[in-house]
Amino acid sequence: MEVKIEESWKKALGKEFDEEYFEKLAEFVKAEYKQATVYPLARFIFRAFELTPFDKVKVVILGQDPYHGPNQANGLAFAVREGVALPPSLININKEIKADLGEPTKNKNGDLEAWARQGVLLLNATLTVRAGVAGSHQNKGWEKFTDAVVRVLSQQKENLVFILWGNYAQKKVLRQAQDKLIDEKKHLVIRSAHPSPLSAYNGFFGSKPFSQTNAYLILNDKGMVEW
Repeated sequence: MEVKIEESWKKALGKEFDEEYFEKLAEFVKAEYKQATVYPLARFIFRAFELTPFDKVKVVILGQDPYHGPNQANGLAFAVREGVALPPSLININKEIKADLGEPTKNKNGDLEAWARQGVLLLNATLTVRAGVAGSHQNKGWEKFTDAVVRVLSQQKENLVFILWGNYAQKKVLRQAQDKLIDEKKHLVIRSAHPSPLSAYNGFFGSKPFSQTNAYLILNDKGMVEW
């Protein structure tokens, strides 16, 4: 099956797109876009991969679902389309950037494309969602695909930073010892509470993920991220 995804990712993921689960997933997603309002826009489904080619990845921030409100989702985890009001989680992320680094984020809006172009893969576990129905495209195959993304990054690259906010992200990739998707001997894994207002005060604020990330990247000659 022909999937329009950035070429270096197509090569890295090998035959993943020919697997039976992915073919069923593609059929499901196509049908959903025909019969319902689905986010993000179809051309943005693989936007994280387009903006952050496999060879350029140095940080992975793992989200769960795309936003399911009108005009929010743009294909990047935690980001929203330019001109859209910032969601609470992103407001809290920006607060932590300022507290952690001593200056506000360089981003003037919530799009986060600037992060992606610096090598920050903003990866949702599920890449599509029905309008107004959170979690509606979970357990259809996206999670298996994004597991493969994390696994190939861990296996084929060294000295990446994986930022895991909240239990969902941590459980997805840090399973039993024999089934972990990330080799923590090769990469830095930063864990904390989720930036959502429901949990931000339980360990997200004060966790300093941005300075930790830059210190590790500089140590490994990868160049810091301008947050």
